[in-house]
Amino acid sequence: MNGLRGLAWLLAMQSVGELLSRGLKLPFPGPVIGMLLLLVALRLPFVREPVAACAHFLLSHLSLLFVPVGVGVMTHLGLLGQYGVRMLVVIVVSTWIGLAVTVLVMRAFREQNDV
Repeated sequence: MNGLRGLAWLLAMQSVGELLSRGLKLPFPGPVIGMLLLLVALRLPFVREPVAACAHFLLSHLSLLFVPVGVGVMTHLGLLGQYGVRMLVVIVVSTWIGLAVTVLVMRAFREQNDV
């Protein structure tokens, strides 16, 4: 039952993020705003515990989430052969950019907390 409450919290935060994004015409997607709201809400134990139970359940079944991706790759092998190298370059570069931004943000937080 606790996992269902956690899923309800996840969906509620995403919905509130969507409402804020569309209602205020923000340039950020609703799920990103919802994730930031969830980050703040996770400081509260009555949110953190159910979300942790839901996260444990979802992580234990994570392999099932790769089935649609595998089917998509199988059905579009021609496109993968045609654009595979370009896609690989884009994935690698975007991953490195994401890692670099994460490192810079973590360094900024660490320096801010050291003061």
